Amino acid sequence: MSENVFDTLKNRGYLAQVTHENEVRDLLGKPGATFYIGFDPTADSLHVGHFVQMMVMAHMQKAGHRPIALLGGGTGMIGDPSGRSDLRQVLTTDSIKNNVNRFRNQMKILLDFSEGKALMVDNADWLLDLNYVSFLRDIGAHFSVNRMLTAECFKQRLEKGLSFLEFNYMLMQAYDFLVLSRRYDCLLQLGGDDQWSNILAGTELVRRKDQKNAFGMTFKLLTTSAGTKMGKTASGAVWLDAEKTSPFDFYQYWRNIDDADVINCMKILTFMSLEEIKEYAELEDEQINLGKKRLAYEVTRIVHGSDTANAVQKQAQELFEGAGVSENMPETVLDPAKLEKGVLLLDIMLEAGLIPSKGEGRRLIKQNGISLNDDKVSDFNHALKIDDFKQGDLILRKGKKIYHRLKLSD
Repeated sequence: MSENVFDTLKNRGYLAQVTHENEVRDLLGKPGATFYIGFDPTADSLHVGHFVQMMVMAHMQKAGHRPIALLGGGTGMIGDPSGRSDLRQVLTTDSIKNNVNRFRNQMKILLDFSEGKALMVDNADWLLDLNYVSFLRDIGAHFSVNRMLTAECFKQRLEKGLSFLEFNYMLMQAYDFLVLSRRYDCLLQLGGDDQWSNILAGTELVRRKDQKNAFGMTFKLLTTSAGTKMGKTASGAVWLDAEKTSPFDFYQYWRNIDDADVINCMKILTFMSLEEIKEYAELEDEQINLGKKRLAYEVTRIVHGSDTANAVQKQAQELFEGAGVSENMPETVLDPAKLEKGVLLLDIMLEAGLIPSKGEGRRLIKQNGISLNDDKVSDFNHALKIDDFKQGDLILRKGKKIYHRLKLSD
């Protein structure tokens, strides 16, 4: 008999909180439960934090349950205050629609939407046409302001100022659960642990309005062993979109995580068996790098496909275990006409996305962290000219592990 997916999620280290543990475990013990996770379209790509939620959905679907990926075209118009110390930027309707469409395609990386095996719905379909007075009478009457103010998602914002706009978010998310319960017999809402207060509000609303069972379950956020959030680099978030975070940079992010984080990431970001992961957990010292390589390959394979994962793995081996040169390394093509007068190296690095700012570039140069063809760059105003390419392409190295080819256009 296959393992209850509740135990799978627990044993792999996903679970944080559950509203009714025994009931939820029983519910998930046999196929057929419908559940949902919401994704607000605040950017035009999902990032590795969302990827954890997608992995949970994939485990659940493999166990025979039906996921609903709820895209927040409506709630995205408001913005979730959870985990925020500032007001989220309010997006335009066109931006939200574009982001929702991008999310749809990325969800298909892990979820099978064929033959009713999963649903993808947008809460704009029922939120944007709500009558405000009717909503307040029907839904708002079930919420205690005193109790809402004790919710963790509002506490940290009260000191700096919580807008009434954001205060409505909990009601809207709870209403989502009520709608999904009525339309699709959805019994369970899942999410990151920062969503606990919102999820509780939803379960209580469903039980009060319709006297139906409704459950909630949250998962640990993707953090390092030191407790800091993972998925951030000097240039920003680690995105699933190959245009925003290249597959090579994506691979290298996981290849370079701290030793203490490898096993946890294997458990929650790959489908490797716990038995195999246990073998990697026994590695020590330099051998831990074998685990990092396997982790990087597996996560890249899931997100970008086997062919891309094989290519970037080969590229990394050529760069870091070979002669430091790879045919497949990222490159920037420069216009010879612009090089006649010279172009600052800092400008080239900024345009190539190798540094987030010139200040960061100057810091790296000061610390001998930038090289051209193995020669350290020491001048902040170092400029490249066309003569620099007489011997061929230039290999720019940032730190010890990031290589970038500079070449002239034809």
